[in-house]
Amino acid sequence: MEIIRSNFKINLHKVYQAIEEADFFAIDGEFSGISDGPSVTALTSGFDTPEERYQKLKKHSMDFLLFQFGLCAFKYDHTDSKHITKSFNFYVFPKPFSRSSPDVKFVCQSSSIDFLASQGFDFNKVFCSGIPYLNQEEERQLREQFDEKRSQANGAGTMAKCPVTVPEDQKKFIDQVVEKIEDFLQNEEKKILDLEPCTGFQRKLIYQTLSWKFPKGIHVETLETEKKERHILISKVDEEERKRREQEKYAKEQEELNDAVGFSRVIHAIANSGKLVVGHNMLLDVMHTIHQFYCPLPADLNQFKEMTTCVFPRLLDTKLMASTQPFKDIINNTSLAELEKRLKETPFDPPKVESAEGFPSYNTASEQLHEAGYDAYITGLCFISMANYLGSLLGPSKVCVSARSKLIEPFFNKLFLMRVMDIPYLNLEGPDLQPKRDHVLHVTFPKEWKTSDLYQLFSAFGNIQISWIDDTSAFVSLSQPEQVQIAVNTSKYAESYRIQTYAEYVGKKREDKQVKRKWTEDSWKEVDRKQPIVPGPCSHTNSFTATGVIGKRNLSPDPQEAGSEDRELEEITDSELEQMDSCADPLPEGRKKAKKLKRLKKGTVADSPAMLFEVPDTW
Repeated sequence: MEIIRSNFKINLHKVYQAIEEADFFAIDGEFSGISDGPSVTALTSGFDTPEERYQKLKKHSMDFLLFQFGLCAFKYDHTDSKHITKSFNFYVFPKPFSRSSPDVKFVCQSSSIDFLASQGFDFNKVFCSGIPYLNQEEERQLREQFDEKRSQANGAGTMAKCPVTVPEDQKKFIDQVVEKIEDFLQNEEKKILDLEPCTGFQRKLIYQTLSWKFPKGIHVETLETEKKERHILISKVDEEERKRREQEKYAKEQEELNDAVGFSRVIHAIANSGKLVVGHNMLLDVMHTIHQFYCPLPADLNQFKEMTTCVFPRLLDTKLMASTQPFKDIINNTSLAELEKRLKETPFDPPKVESAEGFPSYNTASEQLHEAGYDAYITGLCFISMANYLGSLLGPSKVCVSARSKLIEPFFNKLFLMRVMDIPYLNLEGPDLQPKRDHVLHVTFPKEWKTSDLYQLFSAFGNIQISWIDDTSAFVSLSQPEQVQIAVNTSKYAESYRIQTYAEYVGKKREDKQVKRKWTEDSWKEVDRKQPIVPGPCSHTNSFTATGVIGKRNLSPDPQEAGSEDRELEEITDSELEQMDSCADPLPEGRKKAKKLKRLKKGTVADSPAMLFEVPDTW
């Protein structure tokens, strides 16, 4: 179902109902670009740490706009053994709600726009008909502005209890307005008075003056002409009529403000449901969703993890799932389109799916790729097929695996890290993997160098893998760690390039960071020493309730570990099987608020139940 600004309100109840009934959701986003500086290759270096990848994406990707959001809700029908889907394709655009609302700046990347255009993307629907939104801080500020204006209009502010201080250059103007109103009140035949358009500051002075001089008998409101000129209209009313009009005005303003919050209400409903959210290679989708519809992303990765699990308590990335045992040996290509095709073939069994009444159905044969709603739909299909395949490995096998089954718990809250050679995922629930990387070198060289120059430099060391960092540096991975020191020694007297071990590179980087932090702290101490202490306004923190040549990834765990996992699959007893969640399990009572979930314990990993298999901790 296509949702734009004009039909958003009338269909919002359908969205809420789909979220209420769903077993799980699949999501997808389309963006105005990916990187505002580095190439995608440099943005996704093969030896990024999770912290480095997060900082890169936060710095170079968050100024783009998520302008199409796909949501597909899946519910299992036990009677007919099929999944019922409700798909939504939202066009999103931050249209300013009023003159005082945020005027969002965003950037576009020509290659991304060109690609979407080639796929038939309708940009007119984004810019002309996109659904507005506000993050939580913007919503709070607008509500405060409304309350302040209402307070002034009702004469409840402090200005209503005493004469208003009018600047000298505005006294004549205000005196003329007061004189017009006095004449208006004495004229029994005249019921309304239309003042000339004026500035916002002058309108504020008028409101304050009238609430003091004429606390009763008139109703004051601001209107806008077709030419966008704002003026004040004054009406003669009794006290009862005045209160009625104020209540109508307040209700209208609240409705307009809810309209301005717009699409964010959908994201809040998904978050508040506490249900499983599935995506494909979904790190950017999650970052953009939190950044646009909740609040700006936090400074460091640990804060982002806590924020993400608070907003979305259960996430699952189908790209990581497809790249991990027992799938990686039977799935060669994990791109979404190819994955969807592969999961229709043996040994997988494509699920029986049907669109709900009143919802358009997608035909996977026609491939509407890069429409967010369609991509969300096939992401959900991929998840169901892989989950059911896990069920088929049990004895006796399960026909349908629930979104709450222990079988899929190993994949919860692990987001795929694209192109990282030895860290498969970002772990939202604890510390990330820290591979030794004792076979990796950091090389700096002239800007003119190409990949071929690096291959030539390391030609004596056999097979290598190169991961570019920027125009003058790269990581080079050797096949044998014992060759590392030999390579470092060869560069001691080189003038055009420098080679250091990965450990030396990390140590130097950490040292530079500490020096920079110390310099900053010392600078502030010096400023504090020179300047007198002046009390200032209280600070507050934004809060919210419930962001080269690449080697082939090897996602299999140690062979012995794989063997033990196979044995575990074979040795599951009937009593253990009964404890597993199934499609017949009832939905949990209510929707748990994300903020009620346990907070992460920094530096520790929470105990987890026994798992049939695990996403490997070694890569």
